[in-house]
Amino acid sequence: MLQTMTLDEKLAISNKACALWATGNKEEASRLIRTAPMPPYLAKIYKEKIGVEPLLKAGYNLSEAEAEFGSDWLSK
Repeated sequence: MLQTMTLDEKLAISNKACALWATGNKEEASRLIRTAPMPPYLAKIYKEKIGVEPLLKAGYNLSEAEAEFGSDWLSK
């Protein structure tokens, strides 16, 4: 699997999102956490269960799913 972000980058995003959440800035924390790539297996399950449109509308980063399943994955 091709990673579009290092584990350290993902951890930094997670830590910052946790800090935002702890200060009551839950909306910003949620927005920030969606910038980290969603694991491909999870993106695939969500796509099968709810469709791709809600994932895109919510702003989830699907770059690793696209890398693993192909650039046309979203339109299949």
